[in-house]
Amino acid sequence: MKVSEFNYNLPEELIAQVPIKNRDMSRLMVLERKNKTIEDKIFKDILEYLKPGDCLVRNNTKVLPARLYGVKEETRANIEFLLLKRIEGDTWETMVHPGRRLKPGTKVTFGEGLLKAEILEVLEGGNRKVRFEYERNI
Repeated sequence: MKVSEFNYNLPEELIAQVPIKNRDMSRLMVLERKNKTIEDKIFKDILEYLKPGDCLVRNNTKVLPARLYGVKEETRANIEFLLLKRIEGDTWETMVHPGRRLKPGTKVTFGEGLLKAEILEVLEGGNRKVRFEYERNI
């Protein structure tokens, strides 16, 4: 399976910017495999679908609001970075799009050159280890 198989168009207006006040009123999509139907429900309805022996997995990760848009220095191609976690100092694990051609040594510039990044390593799964450089605190 390739990470690229998970790429899809999600309009900005459909991305929640803050958590819903009453979490049990959040949206729930129910997929019925037998009938190949999809229903829109709310999360508090989930008890109607769980049966003894089912396993419910909770994802309590937090999204770091750090999406950067830059250009590849050699070709001026647009590149999108999503910072996932700080490894150490100014070195981060990132998702990049499009990333296939971002090999170690590739440099990307952001804004008016105040921030620059160098790809250090391609990590398992396609993420990149990146070192950021800047002249002043941004």
